[in-house]
Amino acid sequence: MFTLNITQRRKLSAQGHGLNPVVIIGKAGLTDNVIEELDRSLLSHELIKVKIHQHDRDTRQVTLETICQKLNAAPIQHIGKIFIIYRPKPEDTVQKKTAEKLKKDRNLRRTKRSFQ
Repeated sequence: MFTLNITQRRKLSAQGHGLNPVVIIGKAGLTDNVIEELDRSLLSHELIKVKIHQHDRDTRQVTLETICQKLNAAPIQHIGKIFIIYRPKPEDTVQKKTAEKLKKDRNLRRTKRSFQ
């Protein structure tokens, strides 16, 4: 779990305010499938909102801490049954997507030239 300074957390909290929950944790709690879905969501979005359906405040806090420890993420906000979690994308993922986009753009330009 990594930490952010207060200005970074405030900025991310403001960005997360308008998000809809991507993952909903049911009464079964934090299962392996939920952890995998949270990991996929963090990989694609970096900043996610999670809703949990548990009534006990202490259980929700423990769940948030467990998620952040297992996924190496930072808790941004915890209000009631809503969590906002942040984890920056790994650099290799960003580099792969950039390379794929450049390759796709080149192929698109080549096909446009061949039709002219």
